[in-house]
Amino acid sequence: MLKELDIIAVLPAKNMARARTFYRDVLGLEPAVAMDEENLMYRCGNGTAFLLYKTDNAGTAKNTQMGWGTDDIAAEVKELQGRGIVFEEYDFPGLKTENGIAATPVGKAAWFTDSEGNILNIFQRN
Repeated sequence: MLKELDIIAVLPAKNMARARTFYRDVLGLEPAVAMDEENLMYRCGNGTAFLLYKTDNAGTAKNTQMGWGTDDIAAEVKELQGRGIVFEEYDFPGLKTENGIAATPVGKAAWFTDSEGNILNIFQRN
């Protein structure tokens, strides 16, 4: 039953005005639907979407919360750096970034945080 339904990522935001400005001015996204001042729905490629909602729990997760797939991660990283995004640098066993991009067995990935402390990701499959 669930396999036929759309999936919508859900991201927390402590300050909706700050988050809306970040997603508009830095990532170039506008809400497709503003349900109210505390719930904004964004649409991305191929019918995908995410909901940004107000909560004091924003920024507490230590894991990747949402990501975008791309065919050219280097170009995406460069574009976002030009918009002020600072990519995370990691050096763990099995995961090391160089200039913000890590090579993994299944592709390349880069991580950054939004204005609310959510960890976001760009990924290019091999």
